[in-house]
Amino acid sequence: MTKTINADLGEGIGLHAFGNDPELMTLIDVANVACGFHAADPHIMNTTVELAAENDVKVGAHPGLPDLAGFGRRAMVLTPAEVEDIVTYQVGALRAFLDRHDLPLNHIKPHGALYGMVGRDPELMAAVARVALVHEVPVFGLANTAHKTVCDELGVPFVSEIYVDLGYDSDGKLIIERSPKPAVPAEAAERITSAMTSGAITANDGTELAVSFDSVCVHSDPPNAAEVVRAVRVAIDDAEN
Repeated sequence: MTKTINADLGEGIGLHAFGNDPELMTLIDVANVACGFHAADPHIMNTTVELAAENDVKVGAHPGLPDLAGFGRRAMVLTPAEVEDIVTYQVGALRAFLDRHDLPLNHIKPHGALYGMVGRDPELMAAVARVALVHEVPVFGLANTAHKTVCDELGVPFVSEIYVDLGYDSDGKLIIERSPKPAVPAEAAERITSAMTSGAITANDGTELAVSFDSVCVHSDPPNAAEVVRAVRVAIDDAEN
């Protein structure tokens, strides 16, 4: 199976845009589109879906916490019912724009702090999985967390991913920062080469971590995101060939 590259796009609001979506859309395979809670608005969602259609990029929903000021990177205390409701609401909004452009919903991938919350709490993750079951799409997440175990239990297809612009702790979990540093393209490529050739990467503390992944996530907001994607693409192609 060919490894794909996915990126979080559409993360602006009003007249403010973050990331270079037009260029990235020519380089990636899959877009995780913000749905209005942590970023985006109706016009930006429509524009992002339209751009994906023009570039034959698959589109998934990227629902986040209702926290524009914190960009969805501040954890909140929510019940499973509340998680199911906010994910249902956001996926439904994106699906309306996908219908407008005759595109299918490809997957669901929680954003930021919500991604971490559901990865640690099986009951919250089950709420996300139930929405995926309704829409008959897979969930993107981390293989060594509740993302995968709950999807397996509930029969939801799962796409495991690896990150090149976030660190990992010794347990193989992402270190989610409010303002992460941009990835260095060469280091990003090296991580993917290591993961694909040896099945392992190095955690922030030097621990060697076994990894399994189907897709590489590159964040769109750093100024060098396009360069990182290009470096990762070369690393994937070299390792697969």
